[in-house]
Amino acid sequence: MITRRTALALPFGLLAPAAYGDTPPPICVVMNSGAASISVIDMNTRQIIATEPAFREPSHWALTPDRKTLYVCDAGGNAFFAFDPVTAAPLGHCTIADPYQLAYSPDGKYLVVNALRLNHVDVYDAASLSLVKRFKAGEMPSHLDFSPDGRWCFSSQQKTNALFSFDVQTLEPRWTVPIGNTPAGVLWLNDKIIVCIMGENGIIEVDPVDGRITRRIETGPGAHNVFYDEDNKILYISNRGPGDTSLAALDPETLEIKRIYKIPGGPDDIEIAPDGKIWIARRFAEAVAILDPVTGEYDSIPVGRSPHGIYLSTCLARKGKLTAEII
Repeated sequence: MITRRTALALPFGLLAPAAYGDTPPPICVVMNSGAASISVIDMNTRQIIATEPAFREPSHWALTPDRKTLYVCDAGGNAFFAFDPVTAAPLGHCTIADPYQLAYSPDGKYLVVNALRLNHVDVYDAASLSLVKRFKAGEMPSHLDFSPDGRWCFSSQQKTNALFSFDVQTLEPRWTVPIGNTPAGVLWLNDKIIVCIMGENGIIEVDPVDGRITRRIETGPGAHNVFYDEDNKILYISNRGPGDTSLAALDPETLEIKRIYKIPGGPDDIEIAPDGKIWIARRFAEAVAILDPVTGEYDSIPVGRSPHGIYLSTCLARKGKLTAEII
């Protein structure tokens, strides 16, 4: 059953969660960038149980530090949409300038937003969502991550082929360095920064102190985003194309490729369910793939146009900080 609700300009928390009883089903929330919609899938039945409207271009997500609210970015609509992270009940929206990618600082003090269209990196007070600092570091800021101690933030600048870093405590720039053609996904791993370089079909490893490139590894066409499976110690790279698109599984220490999963339709963001299945947004196939990493086989669920970000409510059972890239 598909239901559609009108997007509401209400303060967050004003709407009551949906009545699912004591045990709501685990859900998958898919951000359909091309359809201006958000699909909600019952993970048990693999059926779409709701389709929520956005304004123009929902892309990525973040959980508030208290885990009580799921924010979904709508970059083209200049808005955050808020949802109950357990049921996906809509909780309203607020105006934010061009939120494409976002992440909370490790101490929960700041929310950093990459404004890809407007070419700035914004730092908001996490509690009030008031703007604290705006950086003009390059063009098309894409993805971001922090050092675990919360001291530094790193943001890929897609059009100017650079990586930008600022000091989170002083809110002053540290450096901007050229790193390759069309950088995207960013992840802190083993005291280094991993950056996907879409135009060079692979990833680079960067020294977080000075931005120096220490390694380059080819993973596949259009290497777009990077994810770390903490439980199984696997680094995943989504190779979005053009060409033969795939999901690459790497050893996180050596960065050696252990397996390539061919996933047509441009795999983008991923999440891992408790049963080990990998849920993958197939950006150009209007579908979500559910991959068995042992057999390499997958099933598909049709969703809206250009599925981008993907969230599983089952992540709430994990301890520690929850992000879209640590799964």
